[in-house]
Amino acid sequence: MKSSRLLSILLLLQTRGRMTAAQLAEALEVSVRTVYRDVEALSAAGVPLYGDAGHAGGYRLLDGYRTRLTGLTTDEAEALFLAGVPGPAAELGLGPVLAAAQLKVRAALPAELREHADRISGRFHLDAPGWYADADDTPFLHTVADAVWHNRVLYAIYRRWREPTDVERRLEPYGLVLKAGRWYVVAGPGPRTFRVDQILELTTPDPDEEFTRPDDFDLAAYWTAHQRDFRDRLYRSEAVVRLAPGANLARAVPLDGRPEQDGWTLMSVPIESVDHAHGEFLSLGTDIEVLSPPELRDRITRTVAELAERYGNLLTGSGD
Repeated sequence: MKSSRLLSILLLLQTRGRMTAAQLAEALEVSVRTVYRDVEALSAAGVPLYGDAGHAGGYRLLDGYRTRLTGLTTDEAEALFLAGVPGPAAELGLGPVLAAAQLKVRAALPAELREHADRISGRFHLDAPGWYADADDTPFLHTVADAVWHNRVLYAIYRRWREPTDVERRLEPYGLVLKAGRWYVVAGPGPRTFRVDQILELTTPDPDEEFTRPDDFDLAAYWTAHQRDFRDRLYRSEAVVRLAPGANLARAVPLDGRPEQDGWTLMSVPIESVDHAHGEFLSLGTDIEVLSPPELRDRITRTVAELAERYGNLLTGSGD
């Protein structure tokens, strides 16, 4: 809708400053001609919007001009208050800041939207970490976050999974990511990804030692690619299995698209290793049959035979 697009132009110019018609068109996914018409409409409505020609030109708002958030829809207002996760904000030392920001946004909302936002806050609570996972100890999170913000170099003793486990690293922290309740710092050169809870020691020998963050670095895009590469490295093999009706196995993809006569389904499953798949598949009990690879089928066959012998001995009273 045009009214929503006009508000989007205002918010883009408020947050990004000067933007060209082409940049606005790309952000809004409309034509440049549409942007010209929208800018004319905003100017006619009294919005102090100015356009400069030339190589460094573009549209900008008069310094100090701000628009109130009365253009939010009900769904947008609800999503805004649902997205405020208090736990991570508190971990970063931003709990009071988040609360103050939400209070200001709430005050700017019309009465109807304010009521919806209050209902969301009172009825939904987001808790990101898994249920059975203990909270990670991240004593250096505030220091890392401060270094991210100020482009400050860090020197760390970092514990990794392979030998040698404890290594020295010079970090140029580009950004922080919270994934499933665990904090990661993306740092150059590279960049590379490090778990914040695995930082054993952290120093800043020279508080003035700064780095230049690459202008083209996009944290969200990097993280998406990192997760994709991680899955590709993690699941290097494949198993073919039969699953009983109602059985659920993550990552499983049907091979022929329909169940067999007995209701079982032939599936292909990416696996990390025979050892990992062995434990994962055994948890399904009799609801799964492994067909390949042969070494995985043989491994599970031996385990089932050992279990049968052990429990058989217990039932007959001949066990140790």
